[in-house]
Amino acid sequence: MGKMGWVLRAHGWGWVLAAVAALCCLGTVLAFAPGYLSPDSLDQLRQARGVTPLTDWHPPVLSLVWRGLIAVTGSLASMAVLQSLVFWGALWVLAWCVWEQTASRHGSLAVLGLGLLPWVLTFVGVVWKDVHAAFALLAACAVAFVGMRRRDGRSRPALRWGLLWLGVLFLAYAMLVRKNAFLAAIPVFVLLVLALWRGPGRRTWVKCTAALLAALLVPAAAISLFARPLQTHQSAQIILDDLVHVLTPEELRSADVPPELRNRLVAAARECDRIGALSDAYWACYERPADGLKGDSKEMTSLWLREMNGHVLQYVQYRLRLFASLLFETGYPYKGGVTPNHLGIEVAHPHLEDTLGTYVEGMAEDMPWLFRGWFWLAVATVLAIRPGKGLFSMPVRALGISSAAYVLGYLPIVPATDFRYVYWPAIAGSLGLLLLWLGRRVTTPPRTAGPDAVTGRTVTAHQATDAGSRSPAQ
Repeated sequence: MGKMGWVLRAHGWGWVLAAVAALCCLGTVLAFAPGYLSPDSLDQLRQARGVTPLTDWHPPVLSLVWRGLIAVTGSLASMAVLQSLVFWGALWVLAWCVWEQTASRHGSLAVLGLGLLPWVLTFVGVVWKDVHAAFALLAACAVAFVGMRRRDGRSRPALRWGLLWLGVLFLAYAMLVRKNAFLAAIPVFVLLVLALWRGPGRRTWVKCTAALLAALLVPAAAISLFARPLQTHQSAQIILDDLVHVLTPEELRSADVPPELRNRLVAAARECDRIGALSDAYWACYERPADGLKGDSKEMTSLWLREMNGHVLQYVQYRLRLFASLLFETGYPYKGGVTPNHLGIEVAHPHLEDTLGTYVEGMAEDMPWLFRGWFWLAVATVLAIRPGKGLFSMPVRALGISSAAYVLGYLPIVPATDFRYVYWPAIAGSLGLLLLWLGRRVTTPPRTAGPDAVTGRTVTAHQATDAGSRSPAQ
């Protein structure tokens, strides 16, 4: 009964973690109910309900998923619930894997505690594509941890490939819902494959890459063919920012474009300068025609290609200045409540919203560096270069590379300086730091099901293990 009792108690702790995660998930759902909604969120909700046509201004996959959830549940709050379930479900899987590999109760609880940190909790219930991408990447990491735990056992090929497909589906969704997430997804994909196969050969890499491409391209093609979102040429926003901030009004006045567009560009450059808008000119300074950027995008792109060749220094200076603002003047650490709207949607629990706002904004005021892009880029760099030699060195490095690539990828395209643009690096960096600390305490998985596994003591590098016994999870 002794060994069996240890195994039962070990599995019992896993269910304790599940109960804690479930309570946190419930609290998150209540605090954010029916989901915090910005103007972008409301626009995607209207598309999900069919009130306005589906467009590609925001990746339509989010609106389509929301449409399906509303059709099944009848509630717009279902999206915020799904976000919380994925987030806390991923943390629970990670916590359970950490428990199995370290036998540390404190360490596994600390993984769940990451979800309550103010710089992580801040956006959990906000319906944003940035949040969806971050949670999908986190879920893919959780799948990789399951694979890493099972890699050295006698796992069946079907289970291994099933985990791979689950992981690549999460990665594909992250890239579909946030286009620049592919930079962050590639290191996580490598982690996923290495977690499932020890020393995968060329054929395995080809098959896994083909699975990722299929998971990405098939839904993208289906959305294009069947949903047929309206083309809005949203990427021209970045081009517009460059034109009105790099070229002077005098240079724009002599630009070889139609007179109507020329006048709008000149007026936008002057207005942005007057109000001090460093970016987001389309919404802040530009006199938008009825068709948005659709009619202007071709001419603006041609003008950009002609002019930027002769303004390389000014272009680089502008982009560096904007990127520096993202790193050192990161703003908007909290999105509270629901933007006033004509749909009758309001926050369900105002007092909980006030409490959450006080918690997040108070921390942002007291320790602002935790909400700055430079801090999480520095953390990512350290994790990528010095992941340690402990048990979790491989995922720590992958999280660091993923975070750094995501932040640096904004250099030529950063649209604003909001904290949500470094939300994934904040989550990944927090997880990576915790794993780095836990990995230094444990260099090999605990192989005993003895009292250490029950009491939560970790097996450190200098402690011997009993090679003849089995893990509590086996």
